[in-house]
Amino acid sequence: MRETTLSPSDLVLTTIITDSTASDGPVESLPGVSRLGLDALVEQASEAAALGIPAIALFPHIDPKLKDADATEALNPDGLVPQAIRRLKRDVPEVGVIVDVALDPFTDHGHDGVMDGDVIENDRTLDLLAKGAVILADAGADIVAPSDMMDGRIGAVRAALDEAGHDRTMILSYAAKYASSFYGPYRDAIGTSSALRGDKRTYQMDPANTDEAMHEVAMDLAEGADMVMIKPGLPYLDICARVKAEFAVPTFAFQVSGEYAMMQAASANGWVDGDRMLLETLTAFRRAGCDAVLTYGAIRAAKLLRG
Repeated sequence: MRETTLSPSDLVLTTIITDSTASDGPVESLPGVSRLGLDALVEQASEAAALGIPAIALFPHIDPKLKDADATEALNPDGLVPQAIRRLKRDVPEVGVIVDVALDPFTDHGHDGVMDGDVIENDRTLDLLAKGAVILADAGADIVAPSDMMDGRIGAVRAALDEAGHDRTMILSYAAKYASSFYGPYRDAIGTSSALRGDKRTYQMDPANTDEAMHEVAMDLAEGADMVMIKPGLPYLDICARVKAEFAVPTFAFQVSGEYAMMQAASANGWVDGDRMLLETLTAFRRAGCDAVLTYGAIRAAKLLRG
């Protein structure tokens, strides 16, 4: 009689990787999550594959010495993320690899684009995003996921991928990404929270808006996105449901760091049953129409689902 099902195949494991042994290990503000070096990444991906999780999404913690205003390290074909992709495709080829296309892990100001003073340079940023996406596809990424919310980015990335011979590399667009308070632990995890100047409200969406999300999704699909993402997740289930109903395309949600950290903290204090809450929230995403959910708790949830 159950109307909605949840299985490990509905999950994408989100993972923080690092290029510094001094920075690996637990993330204090994100209980249960650690920054991983490449060997540990392969071990985690192998465990995910054994549990039936089909894909892993990578987010980098970069040595601060490599960061600059123009995100130069994002265009390094031998950088941390391309290395991680190559290792995964070699050692755990059965796992799909999704990679973030954004500049904020690589900028010394913490924003998702090139800055002119306090203003984001949208068009200059597009060129860097497109070049970066090609580098990630060259390394073997199955899906590139532009998360920056610059106008026109999907078209620029699609054109660059096609020109480079990566016409089969898929694009997962962060089409409805809100300027949310739920990203704090993630910014701690990748080392941008202390560097970020101001906030991201000039290019991420107003949490009060619904119709704007539909316009953003429509534009990204028209530019060549294969699937779309809503971020954060739980506070925006209405957006997930509306996107799925109106566009009928593969729809993902991201159970972001703040959501996961709250559940972990409440569980650690004995206020809630953490295992039940995790499965309940993931089922809610599926009930709202999501085809897949990115979550830091994918391995834990998969183990629970397998009994």
